[in-house]
Amino acid sequence: MGMMRAQTSSAFPITGTPALKRACSFLFAALLIVFSNPSYAHQQKTAVTRLLFNPNTGSLEIIHRLFLHDAEHAASVVFGTKQDIIESADSRALFGSYVVNRFAVAIDDSASLQELTPLYLGEEIDGQYLWVYQEVPGFAARHIGKALKLRIINSVLRDVWPDQSNLLNVERGGNIESITFAMGADSLQVAVP
Repeated sequence: MGMMRAQTSSAFPITGTPALKRACSFLFAALLIVFSNPSYAHQQKTAVTRLLFNPNTGSLEIIHRLFLHDAEHAASVVFGTKQDIIESADSRALFGSYVVNRFAVAIDDSASLQELTPLYLGEEIDGQYLWVYQEVPGFAARHIGKALKLRIINSVLRDVWPDQSNLLNVERGGNIESITFAMGADSLQVAVP
């Protein structure tokens, strides 16, 4: 009689020393646990805001980009009921209002702060993103050629996820200045050349 080979029950046979086999099995099991958690797989916990000094319109355009999945999850947490941002214009508007109420911009001239009052233009869905739009009409035109210091408050989604990271890019005349709002930083200053 010939010798029978032991059959492995794993779909992914591991070859090597017994210690290597155990280590690979442990790593595979750990990865399965981590990536099977739906909230880990989808939550990005990052958002990007763009402040654009638009020379064509003379306005300061404020554009917030959030992952749609994060926005839907956060909206349900913030408002206490399930929100369907994809299907409901009311839910999108409600969440847009949440975003603009957690964002502020002011001119910081060291002696005082002059808060700007951006207009809320609306929101839209594009692919996996929710976009929220604001504008300060005439602001770019009034500050042509002037170096500015802006004080920005950006606590969007930070009340839902304390480790939320919000990147802000300020674009003016081909220059981009970036700051990141991370744990403990909801108010930062940015110099705009």
